[in-house]
Amino acid sequence: MSDWLLGAAQAYNLDSHEQRERYSTHLLIPIETMRTVIRWSMESIPDEVLIGFDPDPERPNPECVEEAFGPSQSTFSGYGYLLGTPHIVNVGDSYSVHHVPEEWTDGVFSKERGARGSRFASFLHSHPNAYAHPSEADAEAADWTEGVEMILGVRFSPAPLGLEWYDQEEGHRRDLSPEHEGDLPVLARVAGRKVHGFELIGYLRNGEGVNLLITDAEGMPIGLDLGS
Repeated sequence: MSDWLLGAAQAYNLDSHEQRERYSTHLLIPIETMRTVIRWSMESIPDEVLIGFDPDPERPNPECVEEAFGPSQSTFSGYGYLLGTPHIVNVGDSYSVHHVPEEWTDGVFSKERGARGSRFASFLHSHPNAYAHPSEADAEAADWTEGVEMILGVRFSPAPLGLEWYDQEEGHRRDLSPEHEGDLPVLARVAGRKVHGFELIGYLRNGEGVNLLITDAEGMPIGLDLGS
């Protein structure tokens, strides 16, 4: 995974830089965190996986990133810090994945904090064989997200009946895949399935988009020369 993800991160960050004017805020994701998220998402196919994060208070955004992309706006919990350690919250179909497991909560927080109980600041969930765009259920779950809500679309084959690749040409698309021509590339093989590509987006509970950047351990966006 390391070779293609590094190249995909470079292309993704270049796109993030070129489109920085359309976003009012940004979030930095260490590449090792992204690697873990992708692995868990692939291992969970055909189910979705819900992953929770808190900000890493030991790793603030580098000043050069704040200068290049504008200061992080205090519109979400964890702004100004790199995304912290990922934790698997739940695995299931699209109707149940957003709910936390019963052993985490007895439901006393559901009215005040939603079905997730607001255990983490930010969340990411996968879309097996569907592009990265929030559904109505995704938007409802995000109402309780204090940080950033993220979606990772995963394209794979062969697909179970009813889970063929779903694509819809509307909304803003952000590919996290190496460039290719012709047939779909095979980025990985998991449990007899071929994984062909990914999409990655981030947004806030008010629907505003968040500019995502994939970084090294120090928070420097891979493939961008921003100085220091």
